[in-house]
Amino acid sequence: MKTFCRAVLNYLPDTVGAGLAGTEVDVYDGRAAELPGWRDCGFELVSHDSSVPDWSDEEAISALHYPEVEELARQMTDAEVALVSSHIKRSPEDARRHQQLSPITLVHSDFAAGHDSIIRCSYRDGTYDGSALARNGISPDDVEKARRILILQFWRNLGPTKMDFPLAWCDARTVEVSDGRAFHVTNYAGSGFNFDALGVSAPHEPGRHRWYAFPEMRADETVAFRTYDTDLVARSQTYFTPHSAFRDHEVPVGQPSRTSIELRATCLWL
Repeated sequence: MKTFCRAVLNYLPDTVGAGLAGTEVDVYDGRAAELPGWRDCGFELVSHDSSVPDWSDEEAISALHYPEVEELARQMTDAEVALVSSHIKRSPEDARRHQQLSPITLVHSDFAAGHDSIIRCSYRDGTYDGSALARNGISPDDVEKARRILILQFWRNLGPTKMDFPLAWCDARTVEVSDGRAFHVTNYAGSGFNFDALGVSAPHEPGRHRWYAFPEMRADETVAFRTYDTDLVARSQTYFTPHSAFRDHEVPVGQPSRTSIELRATCLWL
């Protein structure tokens, strides 16, 4: 299997209160690997161009890219509805606005079990912008009553194809539910959003986790990855995809820095 690089990933420590456990791993070249797609391994590289003419234009992103990603998420999941209510950009400029908008160098996934309750509540009480509901012709009651909620996230590189802190994804087939440990996040990046995320512990069996990255990603590509699924939670199966930024030592820090955008599609079966 072709290796992209060796990298140190920051796992949660085995002992509460200890520092992060830096673990050197092989990061494999996802372009050269025979991966089965997001339903099985948790993530998938997708060819997807966007009509957004300028990625610094926040209005264009919400007006053009949100519906594009909703449509892509519906196609990929067969969900009846997909809602995109916000996005996150990471770049040196964004990191100056808030440190949590720097690349996250912790092995994690975004949501712990029970996050569907936060989703239902957030659309009901107006925490989430209602424009996504209006765009898709549904109501907070529809979200409340949805029989399945799945979150498919989309990561896109907006800068040079080589960057200092690219993103790697772990094959969900190599991850056990018990590898994740919930921790509370308050007012993420100044957004006012509070939730439980998952930190991930290193496996006791060296090399059990299989890590992949996609070299030289372009702006007409995106990686879709699952971070929540009520069906998998109910079956006590791995419902999350660990991921982490890592240092590409071929690129000096900041030369160039990573510039990326992330969107979260909340997929509903009504």
